[in-house]
Amino acid sequence: MKTLRIFAGLGLTMLALAGCGGRQPLKPVEGQRLPAVPVGAATAPTSTQLLTPSIQARPERNVELLTQSRERTDDEFDLPPEAQPN
Repeated sequence: MKTLRIFAGLGLTMLALAGCGGRQPLKPVEGQRLPAVPVGAATAPTSTQLLTPSIQARPERNVELLTQSRERTDDEFDLPPEAQPN
């Protein structure tokens, strides 16, 4: 019975915390301006555009797993070091 009350209390706490997130658009702090318009852009980026990472900043992962080992091919650029560098 005691564990049931604990789980019920945790469930209610989690439900209450889930409702705390705001869904309002972001606005600059009072007295501060938005970032300047980038060179070549017609308009200033919105807050959503500023918060979305670019593909270069967050590349996709390649999760392809090797199912069989493969023989390594020759690498024409894998050269031994020179005896005396110039």
